[in-house]
Amino acid sequence: MTPPAASRVPTAVLISGRGSNMAALIDAAHGAGYPARIALVVSNVPDAQGIARARQAGVAATTIGHRGFNKDREAFERAVDAELRAHGIEFVCLAGFLRRLTPWFVEHWAGRLLNIHPALLPQYKGLHTHERALADGARLHGASVHFVTDELDGGPVIAQSAVPVLAGDTAEALAARVLDVEGPLYAAALAFVASGEARLDGDAVRFGKLAAAPV
Repeated sequence: MTPPAASRVPTAVLISGRGSNMAALIDAAHGAGYPARIALVVSNVPDAQGIARARQAGVAATTIGHRGFNKDREAFERAVDAELRAHGIEFVCLAGFLRRLTPWFVEHWAGRLLNIHPALLPQYKGLHTHERALADGARLHGASVHFVTDELDGGPVIAQSAVPVLAGDTAEALAARVLDVEGPLYAAALAFVASGEARLDGDAVRFGKLAAAPV
């Protein structure tokens, strides 16, 4: 039996595009016993395909276009933050959100802000991860879910999933293989965090629920 909505942690997903991993999180949140519910999707791109996908799944979705803030990144993020708080959001998942966040937002949501990156961190931070893996002759590639910190793709890793790099692979073929594992990986990592089984502790991830405080 799926836990009642009130008992599951309200979570938002920030997107800029089609929302493939967003859809995977929404699907997972419908599962019995899943500890989070996707309560809001926010896109910084007005015509992002993921907005329609979220609404079709019955999830509240809105657009806050970053271009309307005259390159004031923090003003844009404060508008996003206000929307998150209006929906009682406790955790935020970045899923193809193509904006570098300011220290203000990262600090504001420290320990509650997750991202998925298409590489086995700390390898291949940044862009063009599949091309770089192929150029290096890597035998394994994959995806990582990590807490977001001020360092680009440098936050502590919560979970990873690896895929083989096959002979004759193209960047497109490798990207598709990685995408196949990203959704289940992100869903598992969010479940760890929303259930309290994983948490940010300084510059590391700690597993295991905290003992209840003595009465």
